[in-house]
Order: sequence, then structure tokens, then C-alpha cells
Amino acid sequence: MFGMGMGELLVILGIALLVLGPKRLPELASGLGKAIREFRKASRDLSDQIEVDESVRQPIMELKAALRDEPPPAPSAAPPKAVDPAKG
Repeated sequence: MFGMGMGELLVILGIALLVLGPKRLPELASGLGKAIREFRKASRDLSDQIEVDESVRQPIMELKAALRDEPPPAPSAAPPKAVDPAKG
């Protein structure tokens, strides 16, 4: 995790235990866990919103291109992978 080994993590945990004490360390860990959980939820909500925006934006771009007599824009999603005929 973060490029550190188990030894480094144990040293950091030991120093935190000495500095914060055994009463505050669980409170701090709980608060950190809640913050990480909220951050993950917010980032997941943001990525879901971006996907929705992309699905709405594509038809609008196609409509604008049709009104201007231009070729439709290429889809922004990655092209599908080619199937290897040898594998089936």
C-alpha cells in the first residue's frame, strides 16, 4: 500500500499510538474510514454523472451535425475489440 512494506506501516502505527494514545487512535481511525467512504461515494456519484452526461451529449452532437449537413461525430467510447477468428 502506497509503496510501503509491512515494517514501515507497523512503525508508523506504533508512532501514532505513542503520539495519540490508545483512546484517540480508534476515534481517528473511525473518522478516517468515514472520510474515505464518503470520498469513494462522491467519486462514484461523479463518474455516474459523467457517464449520464456523455449518453445525453452524444445524441445532441449527432443532431447538431445533421442540422449542419456534416458527418456525424465519432462516438467517444472506445472502439470494440476485434474478435480473433482462431479463438472462436
